[in-house]
Amino acid sequence: MSEVQLTINGQPVAAQSGQTILEAAQAAGIDIPVLCYHPSLTAWGACRMCLLEVKGMRGLQTACTCPVADGMEIQTETEAAVEVRKFVLELLFSERNHYCMFCQLSGDCELQDAAYRYGLDHFTYPRPYQKLGVDASRKYFLMDQNRCILCTRCVRACAEVVANHTLNVRERGFESMITADLNVPFGDSSCVECGSCLQVCPTGALVDARSAYGGREKDVMHTETTCMQCSIGCTLDVVTRYDRLLRVDGVWEAEPSRGLLCVDGRFKPLYDDRKRITQPMIRRDGKLVETGWEEALDTAAAQLKAGDVQGLATCATSNEALTAFQTLFNKMDGEAGLLEPLAPDLDYGTKAKLEDILDADFIVVAGAKPLDYQRVAGYFIYRAGDQGAKVAVISDSETEMSARADMTVSYADADQVVQAAAGAQKIVLIYSIGIKGKVLTAFRQLSEQLFYLALSPGRNEQGARAVGLQPLALNRAATRFFLLSEQSEQPALLDKLNRAFTIVQASYLSPLVEQADVVLPAPLWYERTGHVTSIEGTIKPLVEVLPKPEGVRDDAEILTALADLL
Repeated sequence: MSEVQLTINGQPVAAQSGQTILEAAQAAGIDIPVLCYHPSLTAWGACRMCLLEVKGMRGLQTACTCPVADGMEIQTETEAAVEVRKFVLELLFSERNHYCMFCQLSGDCELQDAAYRYGLDHFTYPRPYQKLGVDASRKYFLMDQNRCILCTRCVRACAEVVANHTLNVRERGFESMITADLNVPFGDSSCVECGSCLQVCPTGALVDARSAYGGREKDVMHTETTCMQCSIGCTLDVVTRYDRLLRVDGVWEAEPSRGLLCVDGRFKPLYDDRKRITQPMIRRDGKLVETGWEEALDTAAAQLKAGDVQGLATCATSNEALTAFQTLFNKMDGEAGLLEPLAPDLDYGTKAKLEDILDADFIVVAGAKPLDYQRVAGYFIYRAGDQGAKVAVISDSETEMSARADMTVSYADADQVVQAAAGAQKIVLIYSIGIKGKVLTAFRQLSEQLFYLALSPGRNEQGARAVGLQPLALNRAATRFFLLSEQSEQPALLDKLNRAFTIVQASYLSPLVEQADVVLPAPLWYERTGHVTSIEGTIKPLVEVLPKPEGVRDDAEILTALADLL
């Protein structure tokens, strides 16, 4: 990229060739109004709010689509540009029911901000508004067509960010409406509820059901932390007010997902209604009763000192807690490992980053179902397929990914995929614990152009690997068990404990907790501090969004306290 010199409103600006006027202006701190533009989406130039004058060019130009050139002289607030912008706004306010006092986004709406900016204080073209539909068929957010300005940000986000292609525009002119699939209710459509459309909407057309009317931007707090719902490690912007979780947004510029979240990261944790554990408990006379931390830790430590203990952990905690867990069992020379399996590492090829998927020209999914768990990785595969990459699935049965794949073969026919990929410049192999050795052997011959991404089911599996924790089978002969099992569903575990003395460190009540002899309460995802390691091997922060209840202590702190008592 070469540097070009231009002038905006009399101010010299250095820009890069290939940039648009809008990008150059924003980089220089010059504000140009927009409505249909979003930095993570393809520029469309339809709303006409960014019109401006460029010396030597006929008519007004859209800043979001007009490329910069050396020597350009640009004026952003000329009388002609402002007049057109005001006219556009007057038409938008006349087309749908934008009566701001009744809208949940009032005070944080980009359309409203533009109206204030250009002095609109009444409806220039008042008329009786047609009552348009409100689609509340989805659990987490709804669509109010009355507030829509047809900027198509949601349509482009659905197509370009998540590559699901659920949304589009039907009809023409005044009859134009955002629609899902073939005009079905959103709840019956192919929508995956990632919420990308919700986050890019500039008005109150797409409404988050939980945070609606919960507070304007000036009233809320934003805290960045790392998602722990799977092993990807997406960055979250968690919005709170008065110690209440309002919503979760993606962070557009943050790796590894660049703002893309899935339903598990954005919505489901906010709707968790499992009963919380907020006080330590010990078993007395056959019943679990609440107690203080001193008694609970002393009871647990006495059992650990007695020996014949096996420790089993899930990866759903911080690096610091996993390190403390390993240290605890090293101190008493005990046996410790993971309840969850880990996908094997390859001894050939290059370890991939998530964005390597978008650069690949051939993608292989073997023994993995990313759309079931690591959904963001699945959406990246969709995007790569839209950009022309070939996608092959190796599985003995059809998977959800098969519908968008170029070929699906059984493990017995894995060589067919190797042959098809042989001419590719960059191959990304995405696999999980279901992959078979035959596939790993077959792709060795393509190691020079092969990148691999292992999708283990453990949420912080890279952090567990780093401290040396490996999957471990439960030892039925052990007389005592320590289970670090936050948010773990392990129904088979109950039958294998053989009524041994069991210490469980967890956040929620469960059949496993109800069978325990000592229960140590753990924090929730938004109460944690420390670090996790993303699927790419990057160490990312866990930040306490809301304070822990009085009786809850950090995972690592509990484990360190037990080690000290030993």
